[in-house]
Amino acid sequence: MWAPDPGMPLAGEAEARRRRATRKRLEKFAELRGKTVQTGEFWDVVVITAVDKKQEIAYQKQLSEKLKRKELPLGVDYHVFADPPGPKIGNGGSTLHALQCLEEHYGDKWDTLTIILIHSGGYSQRLPNASALGKIFTALPCGDPIYQMLDLKLAMYIDFLACMNPGVLITCADDIEFYNIDATELLRFNQPGFTALAHPSSLSIGTTHGVFVFEPPLHLTEKELEYRSCHLFLHKPSIEKMYQSGAVHKRSDYQTSPSGELGDSLMESEFVYTDSLFYIDHTTAKLLLTFYKQIGKLCYEIDAYGDFLQALGSGATKDYAKKIENVTKESGLIEIREKVFNILKGLPLNVILLNNSKFYHIGTTRECLYHYTSDRKMKLELGLLPNVFSICSNKAEDLDISACIIHSMLSSKCCVAPGSLIEYSRLGSKVSVGTNSIISCCSINTKADIPPNTFMTTLSIRIDGELRYASIVLGIEDNLKQNVENLGDIHLLSFFGIGLKQCLEFWGLRISDELFSGEKTCLGLWTVRIFPVCSYLSDSVKVSLGILNSVQNKSPFKLDSFKLLSIEQMLCYKDIEDMLKFRQELYEEINLQKLKEKSII
Repeated sequence: MWAPDPGMPLAGEAEARRRRATRKRLEKFAELRGKTVQTGEFWDVVVITAVDKKQEIAYQKQLSEKLKRKELPLGVDYHVFADPPGPKIGNGGSTLHALQCLEEHYGDKWDTLTIILIHSGGYSQRLPNASALGKIFTALPCGDPIYQMLDLKLAMYIDFLACMNPGVLITCADDIEFYNIDATELLRFNQPGFTALAHPSSLSIGTTHGVFVFEPPLHLTEKELEYRSCHLFLHKPSIEKMYQSGAVHKRSDYQTSPSGELGDSLMESEFVYTDSLFYIDHTTAKLLLTFYKQIGKLCYEIDAYGDFLQALGSGATKDYAKKIENVTKESGLIEIREKVFNILKGLPLNVILLNNSKFYHIGTTRECLYHYTSDRKMKLELGLLPNVFSICSNKAEDLDISACIIHSMLSSKCCVAPGSLIEYSRLGSKVSVGTNSIISCCSINTKADIPPNTFMTTLSIRIDGELRYASIVLGIEDNLKQNVENLGDIHLLSFFGIGLKQCLEFWGLRISDELFSGEKTCLGLWTVRIFPVCSYLSDSVKVSLGILNSVQNKSPFKLDSFKLLSIEQMLCYKDIEDMLKFRQELYEEINLQKLKEKSII
């Protein structure tokens, strides 16, 4: 049973306190941007993981540019470590590989360092405007210079170092935690084993996250900060499992806010504590590294949360290792999971309860649109703006407040509907963007009526030494992760709400194995070759709009005369330098225009 603590602020006050704490962290980080930090003032090492060598190079180039522009603290070691070639190894495998890279780079010194490890591997199929340059470099509508997810994560965790032993903090690129604790308290990352943050959440959210079951006593005071030991960690459990395991907590009488919130945990009388990031001390890191060296090449995906944390706590058993769909095919994975359990069993899982906290995930097109354009709470939390470092003749209030324009140049006659996001783009006077759309890295200077729920982004690509362009156009709801196993099931795939098979007929394309790239048992929007290669950036957008219009109007638009690529292929051919050059030129134009406006004033 949960009982209110007399010192716990009421809902509105709790939210205000958290906002003030967030702003202090942002201010503290802003003071360090472009300055050489002192020992203990910031992380010794910042590590970003990448899925392969191409992504590693893309990340390194962007880090280099950010450092050159003095957007990050200086005097810090920034590294990008790509997963080894071969099968996918998951974020758990990436963690193990990164630990090995750190030891190789620093030798005996590595266990004296405070390190933040940010998992950013993968191709962001649910947020494809981040596919080419990475989720960790996703732009946010705040900050000066504009914040990217990397800046925000480093800012939000800046207080962690005050009481942290040398070790590794492990987090992901597409989520962020906002919290407040009493001014006299510190977050303590100084215990052996694992230390994880926990956030009060609804039971439905618990089904898609990790959920903590605590050691007795089960009584919770729900102060803003509380330390507990974890008895059992449940990974994406059913609601029934949460009840059976004792993970569900009940609220006693307490005043809720008009929005039905207590702090920011949901109004329901029952709740669970869900996971976000976690920390390991260096003794534990060395234990994991020894295990990685012993197994040699890792051929299976290991989850840093599901496989590491489920092995911890006095109630942990290795039963979870067998909970995979196909036991016969994945017997090797079961063996690896059991080995992880045997290595980690008995280690403590310390849990820091942050009761005045809010956990945001920005990993899908819908989440991005909602948080940037419609989520009042996040706007207040971060001071998000509708127009950030952009030239927009319309005043912010003339654009609907729920449209979001980042690092872009829009003609005075351009129209952007509510709920849409424009980033790194130039839009001319005859461009109209419908609601709930994302336009990223595009240059549109002709008449274009972009319908609601459209996703569009342009990539620079290099084929046989020649610079070319290709634009991805999709529906916001299109599922890039959906695959079918044979050509006869193509009708199960949809493009902009219409069956892909019918779309292919509009475009004059024949269904065959050659229509898809990659493995022939993974046929989907990610691998279908439907995106034309063009010599000019503006032509690329024009052709892709033709594809979109043909689907909307159910009319022919022949693609058989074009060289066509899949999204998978476009990422293989991407030209990072040219994409960053486009952004830099846009930056210079916007900056020059803003200076002119200031001089007139």
